[in-house]
Amino acid sequence: MTKNEFLADEDIHNIKVSVHIVTYNSQDDILICVDHVLKQSYLIDSIVIVDNASSDHTVEYIKQLLERRGEQKPRVIFIENKVNVGFAPAHNQAIQHTDTDYVLVLNPDVSLEPNYISNIIQFMSVHQQVGSATGILKLKADPSIVDTTGLVMNKAYRAFDRGAGEQSSNWSKSGFVFGVSGAAAMYSRQMIHDISIDGEFFDNDFFAYKEDVDVAWRAQVKGWKAYYVAEAVGLHERGWKKGGRESIPLFIRKASYINRYKMIYKNERFTSFIKKVPYVLPYEFASNLYFLWKERKVLQEWGSFYKKRSELKRKRAQIQAVRTRE
Repeated sequence: MTKNEFLADEDIHNIKVSVHIVTYNSQDDILICVDHVLKQSYLIDSIVIVDNASSDHTVEYIKQLLERRGEQKPRVIFIENKVNVGFAPAHNQAIQHTDTDYVLVLNPDVSLEPNYISNIIQFMSVHQQVGSATGILKLKADPSIVDTTGLVMNKAYRAFDRGAGEQSSNWSKSGFVFGVSGAAAMYSRQMIHDISIDGEFFDNDFFAYKEDVDVAWRAQVKGWKAYYVAEAVGLHERGWKKGGRESIPLFIRKASYINRYKMIYKNERFTSFIKKVPYVLPYEFASNLYFLWKERKVLQEWGSFYKKRSELKRKRAQIQAVRTRE
């Protein structure tokens, strides 16, 4: 970043930032995650932790943290859900509990370097058209390897973590991206208000998985930009993605499968879809043939799509009605 891309210290510290973390059986990660948040060089306004009915010691650890911190700043707000409402709805809960200028959506298995927030806010605060930003997340097991530097989506509507598996030393240049991974995503409150539908920033119907891709796409429709700040660094455990598909829970595979179709239906223009048919059809044939052969239970999620079709149609109408980008 160049010199004119920074605000004076007295100006930047007037910008309020909250950090939002959703936990679910996160006892091994949550205290480490919060510790790294508390060590940020940027003065954070608040930390919101929403627990989705963990069955391990996560809630106990969070309550112990609250007792130790007392009235210290930043304040820690704890929301304890009695059932697992999902990643997207829980983060919407957190967003409703803050009024900060920027929101950092953070996974509990991510550890941020001290200047992560500062580096991103320095850029976003002087680039108002940038509604979301992320740094480089590296694998905790091997920090020389990239976990994500943002999101990309190909012509078959398949979304990927940009740079995943590559050498982190090759990603030292900042730049615009399609979107940012929800593992450590900074969103401006202005963009959150602008693209929310019926008060929902993340689509509650997604429960989990691809909700960050949906937000990225919806933001682009409204003309917002996303940016990768190479100087901001974090480490990501990445959980079940260490193994193959057999290590991925069935409900995640179902959500990943059907949420792709939901976001295509909501966000894509018909004319653009027609142009991409030659790229879409080969993938659709191969992938659905695989599911018919290996994972038929995943295909059962089409039932949830049809049950929600009227709601999806309503959301699509709202998104397309305010489209500012072709």
